[in-house]
Amino acid sequence: MKHIIFEKKDYIGWITLNSPKQRNALSLGLMNEMQEQLNKISKDKEIKVVVIKGNGSDFCTGHNLKELVGKDYDINHFRKIFSVCSDMMQTLHKIHQIVIAQVHGIAMAAGCQLVAACDLAIADTNAKFSTPGVKIGLFCSTPMVPLSRLIGRRRALEMLLTGRFVSAKEAEKIGLINKVVPPEKLADETKKWAEEIAQYSKHTLKLGKKAFYSQIDMDEKSAYNYAKEVISKNCLDHDAQEGMKAFLEKRKPKWKHR
Repeated sequence: MKHIIFEKKDYIGWITLNSPKQRNALSLGLMNEMQEQLNKISKDKEIKVVVIKGNGSDFCTGHNLKELVGKDYDINHFRKIFSVCSDMMQTLHKIHQIVIAQVHGIAMAAGCQLVAACDLAIADTNAKFSTPGVKIGLFCSTPMVPLSRLIGRRRALEMLLTGRFVSAKEAEKIGLINKVVPPEKLADETKKWAEEIAQYSKHTLKLGKKAFYSQIDMDEKSAYNYAKEVISKNCLDHDAQEGMKAFLEKRKPKWKHR
């Protein structure tokens, strides 16, 4: 059985974590499959949006602890697992497609990291989030990276130091997810969101995502200097000119994705 399932529908790619018996734990096999699929998606000229969801009762419960427990493992074994995971998480930012997490059940440890690493996230009201490594003596150091950048130091430290679960409502409040919907509406709302974004110029979405992550850690002056150059060049693009003309002429733009 494959660890992930991939489907492509129009401009949207759907990745399903498919290890329900392991509650979609991020085993080395699953992460390698995910990385391979993301690499393929990055080269796809049609896909604009990617949705990541989970099969079974939970979105993702973190790493497979069976791969982390054993006297015969040396540090290189652990380095390999966390390097593969870190590379996969960074790829979510590097690919030009917009990545949306569709969360149900539990998103825990590296599963919470996966949510934080996506560009956007939507969850149902029953979803719960946590970084509980501190409870088992294994601090969630790698989940800490996107989590602290997304929700801030105080909130991130609270989650990391207590290991407590955060409800979907609280996760929305602190900025871990964008939206909470009833369970029966999760799939439809995610699809609507993906379709809304997918209607726009692929070139503009690609440019915008790259610009966002490039400027986010700059100081304000550097960020403005960078952003003003990006938007100046953007004005020369076909789709920018077409979009502005269409707005002024009160018609729908015809994108050429350049």
